[in-house]
Amino acid sequence: MPILRQIAQLGQPVLRQETACVGNPADPLIQTLIDDMLATMAEANGVGIAAPQVFEPLRLFIVASHPNPRYPQAPVMAPTAMLNPEILWRSDEIEQGWEGCLSVPGIRGLVPRSLRIGVRYLSRGGGVCEEELSGFIARVFQHEHDHISGMVFLDRVASNRDLISEREYLRLVSA
Repeated sequence: MPILRQIAQLGQPVLRQETACVGNPADPLIQTLIDDMLATMAEANGVGIAAPQVFEPLRLFIVASHPNPRYPQAPVMAPTAMLNPEILWRSDEIEQGWEGCLSVPGIRGLVPRSLRIGVRYLSRGGGVCEEELSGFIARVFQHEHDHISGMVFLDRVASNRDLISEREYLRLVSA
């Protein structure tokens, strides 16, 4: 039975440290961690979550785009665990977009990200996956990839003038 894990908040050292590769995807501890991350992310209305956000310094995250109260316009995709993920290439085309984070509640920032990326990762079952991601899903992947690299979205915001409150963001997207 999955458990809801505490989400590390900005200032917790685990959010800024290097992460270790996942050795064996079939390890029952890794499978339990994935289940716990899925439950924790769903409870918090997230579209992604990285292992460091639940105090596990591992190269593992979940991308699970779907419309929810925090991201009403998000496209739908099946929740996907991505182990030892890599960005193979980035498009030159950059798009500014609003991002929030379960570890930085109440704030959104305008973040530049590559519009398209090529990625490689191990699936939950240990298979190697390579694909091209674009738009919002590419943004979520890049956001989560930052987490396993010791970064948060605030590190990518060009100016503090590009920060707004969560309430103001929700007003903007519902207008």
